[in-house]
Amino acid sequence: MRAERPARVGITALLILVGVAVTIYGVDQVSKQFVVTSLAEGEVVPVLGNVLQWQFVRNPGAAFSIASGMTWIFTILAAGVITFIVWFARRIRSIAWALVFGLLLGGVLGNLTDRLFREPGFGVGHVIDFISTPWLIPAIYNVADIAIVSSMVLFMILTIRGVGLDGSRPARDRTGAEAEEPGRGERDARGGTAGVELAREP
Repeated sequence: MRAERPARVGITALLILVGVAVTIYGVDQVSKQFVVTSLAEGEVVPVLGNVLQWQFVRNPGAAFSIASGMTWIFTILAAGVITFIVWFARRIRSIAWALVFGLLLGGVLGNLTDRLFREPGFGVGHVIDFISTPWLIPAIYNVADIAIVSSMVLFMILTIRGVGLDGSRPARDRTGAEAEEPGRGERDARGGTAGVELAREP
């Protein structure tokens, strides 16, 4: 019975990882296709004034238009990240970590699809960016970028809190085990005293 529980948790985590990745990938690709077919390149469409705008640009670099001109390198790195996540996914037993890798997988796969299949050519395609928040950052980004950054933030939170891939937190687990039996030390002491008294009896 105990062996079945980790297996069920692992399956649940895997399903969540896949579900999150597919959702992010789908939303990313649909939104990019909408932008390509609805906006002219460079066009700015205010949504909430200067708070949120749509601005269609083609990005040859990484997330938030960083390091343009290194498209092939990012294509190879993205393929490596995806391969690692697919290989590593079955080891995850934590819902939170499943979210981390699901967000990362969906985001990386979304931008990799652009690099592989969009102009100017295979492996060097430009990523479609369209979300602009001038009040926050000057860069223009997309849904995949948001997912990647969110996965990194969640990764740091889980790491700082010491949450393992199986969802365990060693220090807290030990504290919890001791708290479950607050009178254990007292009972042990009484048992030891009783044993001494019995040994003294003729």
